[in-house]
Amino acid sequence: MNTAALPLTQRRPKLWLFAAAALWWTLYQTLIPASEALVALLPVQRDSHLGSALQFFFYDTPKVLLLLTGVVFVMGMVNSYFTPERTRALLAGRREGVANAMAATLGIVTPFCSCSAVPLFIGFVQAGVPLGVTLSFLIAAPMVNEVALALLFGLFGWKIALLYLGLGLTVAIVAGWVIGRLGMERHLEDWVRHMPRVQASAGADTLTLADRIEAGRASVREVVGKVWPYIVAGIAIGAGIHGWVPQDMMAAIMGKDAWWSVPLAVLIGVPMYANAAGVIPIVQALLAKGAALGTVLAFMMSVIALSLPELVILRKVLKLPLIAAFVAVVASGILAVGFVFNAVL
Repeated sequence: MNTAALPLTQRRPKLWLFAAAALWWTLYQTLIPASEALVALLPVQRDSHLGSALQFFFYDTPKVLLLLTGVVFVMGMVNSYFTPERTRALLAGRREGVANAMAATLGIVTPFCSCSAVPLFIGFVQAGVPLGVTLSFLIAAPMVNEVALALLFGLFGWKIALLYLGLGLTVAIVAGWVIGRLGMERHLEDWVRHMPRVQASAGADTLTLADRIEAGRASVREVVGKVWPYIVAGIAIGAGIHGWVPQDMMAAIMGKDAWWSVPLAVLIGVPMYANAAGVIPIVQALLAKGAALGTVLAFMMSVIALSLPELVILRKVLKLPLIAAFVAVVASGILAVGFVFNAVL
């Protein structure tokens, strides 16, 4: 075989990684001056509502896309170690409590979202994973994923990212444990309960570095290719909030003094269909306008963890009482997060 004809990712994978990282860092450092230069080229005043909104949009759009691309690529490589079969094998046979914590933690590094709820749920049940443990994983996977954490870190710093990580894991672990204690397995759909059990297997791992790089690139094509319209839409909404919504008005609606702001944020968030990449720019704009941190975190968690489309999909495998218990327990945890952090921060 003529190795010179192979792409650089296969001939010199380490060199390719270094070059890609250097290009990513160079682009990231140009974001602020580039956004200001673009606004300066337009016939608008920089300190006007429109100028402020445009600078926000020109800066945040490439920033979020760069963060998302970098994180998805790295996690695509990491996720090559965590196939669905391996994930099920790690969770099957574990004790409750420990298994809930392990499941929620695995949700951070596994590439599953609410769209994967039904096939994952079926696979977990067939592997003998308890119901509560399965739900801990399914709550954490979309809510506390690598995209959310990376974007929070890039936009707000490590303190907010770690805060969200701790809150999300707590909600996922406690909610799964509570539902497991309620003994609601009878409220699985009959065809799910009567499925034959299968033995979970970790499987072999023979991938090379070049294979993992390709897995990362494939993950970027798949994830970024799907979510970029949500990112642009979310940043556009955030830009509008940043440029035109009065700070006093936002503080009155989503501030600490309005006790009803947290329940309202959850009620608004549940019917929405968005992922972390689309909702975080909105969160950034809300916080900048004076919204309370607890209220905004409750809004974000409800959008990501309790979306209406996910509940519709889960209806195929869960009966209504179990769906109601799932929503009630998770929503209670999210409300507690909002009220506690509004009270102490």
